[in-house]
Amino acid sequence: MEQNENKHVLVKTHEGIMQISLNRPDSLNAFSPEMITGLKDAIKQAKHDEKVRVITISGSGRSFSAGGDVKTMGESDALKTYNHIGELNELILSMRDLEKPIIAAVHGFAAGAGFNLALACDIILAAKESKFVLSFSKVGLISDGGGLYFLPRLIGPYRAKELLFRAEPIKVGEAHSLGIVNHVYPLDEFEEKVLEFANEIAAGPATAYGFIKKIADQSLTSSLPEILEQERITQATVVSTEDHREGVQAFKEKRKPNFNKADGGVLSNK
Repeated sequence: MEQNENKHVLVKTHEGIMQISLNRPDSLNAFSPEMITGLKDAIKQAKHDEKVRVITISGSGRSFSAGGDVKTMGESDALKTYNHIGELNELILSMRDLEKPIIAAVHGFAAGAGFNLALACDIILAAKESKFVLSFSKVGLISDGGGLYFLPRLIGPYRAKELLFRAEPIKVGEAHSLGIVNHVYPLDEFEEKVLEFANEIAAGPATAYGFIKKIADQSLTSSLPEILEQERITQATVVSTEDHREGVQAFKEKRKPNFNKADGGVLSNK
């Protein structure tokens, strides 16, 4: 088990799962420059650590994240804002480029950039009574952190614009029905359920998962012929992996595959 030294972001890795926790509970995990840096460092670490198979992002204290720090609003100028959003953009891009599943574990509020951080993940799990809100327009701002990219593609531009215009909280049940949230769990079971879900993903074929994430994301801006060709090329690659051989062998033996023992790489001709 490993842990980093950034006080605004806690990171520990155990049995293939990197658990990232936003750690500014006194400010409802509002974003800070140190938090963004800590998140970027954690994603970079996950990219280069072959033992990491899945990442979870959660918030310490009462909420996932309140987004932008209200205490510093009104103090920034155009240049500072431009640079700050540039750092945030690097984080979001690194999350989407990471060929490993990222799970957002949301409890309490996911507001503003905190909501968009969750949207940048691959799966959103939420505790009952949690709420989501894109509160930017309440303070005369537009959504940042990829919200204007992810949300329209997820729920359609008309519903997305209404949520962005009105900036009203979305209860977890509505978020689930809109397809924003994958699963909802009772708060007293939430950590356990998130870990169970992460363990299930961590036990899967890491190489195939990486390609699935990459191609599924590309499908948002690619044509059908382009995706078909991507599938063709990729399948020709993964058919020659240790994970595939283990999966086939497990199917024949009527047992669960043990992908953790397979290295996921291309099979040797020996």
